[in-house]
Amino acid sequence: MLKKITNLLAATALTAVAAPAIAEKWDMPMAYSASNFHSAVGAEFAACVTTGTGGDIEIVTHPSGSLFPGAQIKRAIQTGQVPIGERLLSGHQNENALFGFDSIPFLATSFDDSAKLWKAAKPTIEKVLADQNLTLLYAVPWPPQGLYFKNEVTSVADMKGIKFRSYNNATSRLAELTGMLPVTIEAAEISQAFATGVADSMVSSGSTGYDRKVWESLNYFYEVDAWLPRNYVMVNSDVWGGVSDGNKSVIRACAGLAEYAGNWRSKEYTGFTLQGLRDGGMTVGPASEQMVNELKEIGVTMTSEWLEAAGDEGKAIVDAFQAMQ
Repeated sequence: MLKKITNLLAATALTAVAAPAIAEKWDMPMAYSASNFHSAVGAEFAACVTTGTGGDIEIVTHPSGSLFPGAQIKRAIQTGQVPIGERLLSGHQNENALFGFDSIPFLATSFDDSAKLWKAAKPTIEKVLADQNLTLLYAVPWPPQGLYFKNEVTSVADMKGIKFRSYNNATSRLAELTGMLPVTIEAAEISQAFATGVADSMVSSGSTGYDRKVWESLNYFYEVDAWLPRNYVMVNSDVWGGVSDGNKSVIRACAGLAEYAGNWRSKEYTGFTLQGLRDGGMTVGPASEQMVNELKEIGVTMTSEWLEAAGDEGKAIVDAFQAMQ
């Protein structure tokens, strides 16, 4: 279905290009494996742009952190080392708290609420990115985040001392507040980290666990629906300024399709990947009532801390989101 729509859009977009330009190759680093749905959507987006611009702009994706590790992708785009890339912006919450709006525990726990939160935050995030020489093209949410463990956990007390994979400020703080030990691990390194005992737990979607076959090392996945973080595809603003109006229209059209398709895939992938974890031998199900209540208390603390760090702009995002409820 997605390929059919992509091809139709690309064919339509092709007719909109008024005149040929000098062909450019845009390398597009991505942090997640080629089989991950974000990477699949990115590859379709790249094909759409390449076809739609008549080859004026050829986008070549580089998944699994093969070109730049995840933590370096945003900086590589900003500085012009690559023209375009995909990044989990909450991984840069340490440079601007606003990047962590989508990782506030238990604020937006469903796809509908995630869409509302994104609508409330998008103008602010676009402005922050623009100030960093970045132009946002599209954003796609991950499925709801759950907790992975090697051993059974029924309360926060059971988490004490467990080595926990962190990837942003929110996950590091969650580890601290639950008594776990945060260990920074990029997505491409997850399988090895669990296999070698560098970490024994993480908060992530069923998608990440399924793609990385974490059932080879972990045994439990608890559905807590903590948050739905987003991946963002961005282009260097200087590069974007040099793109013809016709090709900009093509890229925006392809980005709109990618965002639509990404949301659709994320929803469809949620149930599929959780079943995949079960098929791999993991115990998958809701967390205990005690653990959920204790995590929500921690969520209140983390929300308060984020609002303090994000200031008036952060409060405006949360207020706008709550007004939509």
